[in-house]
Amino acid sequence: MLSPNTSLQILWTAWLLGWLAAAPSATKTVIQQSAASRLANAILFLGGGFLLFIRPSGSGSLIRSQFATSVWIEWGGVVLAAAGLGFAGWARVHLGRFWSGTVTLKVDHVLIRTGPYALVRHPIYTGLLLAATGTALVRHTVGALLGLGLLALGVLVKLRQEEQLLSEHLGDAYRSYRKEVPALIPRLR
Repeated sequence: MLSPNTSLQILWTAWLLGWLAAAPSATKTVIQQSAASRLANAILFLGGGFLLFIRPSGSGSLIRSQFATSVWIEWGGVVLAAAGLGFAGWARVHLGRFWSGTVTLKVDHVLIRTGPYALVRHPIYTGLLLAATGTALVRHTVGALLGLGLLALGVLVKLRQEEQLLSEHLGDAYRSYRKEVPALIPRLR
């Protein structure tokens, strides 16, 4: 039987391979965020990912267990990670040719308000944060919790950049969407 850590590795690897395979299908970019803002996001995401996924050997405060765990909590983390990656994948497929790994505007860019985008404005970020939270539960170290925090900060920074670009270029349609649909956490109806 697979361990929770091995299951996480399989889930994240499958997600990453699918993400990379789908990347060439994106439409040509017409507007892209600055190199400085991309660097700011990259530092937060890489630092957070390193702390969340890399398990250093030896002892130290980063690998110290932060909370008591059980097999149920660890498998619950795997379930959260799978649900989050599934939600992010659904959003990526639904967004189709308008997806980008950076803050961009694509040729003939239109506002998508269906599928996961009817629930939250940034479902890929929602899914990735849920998956990272599940991963932190399985890892249950100080480093993993710090990594989760850096990833969340990176998402918030990138989300603000994206919101500004879309508001500027999609105008009232995007401003109306912002009023009607929450950014990251779906409303309970």
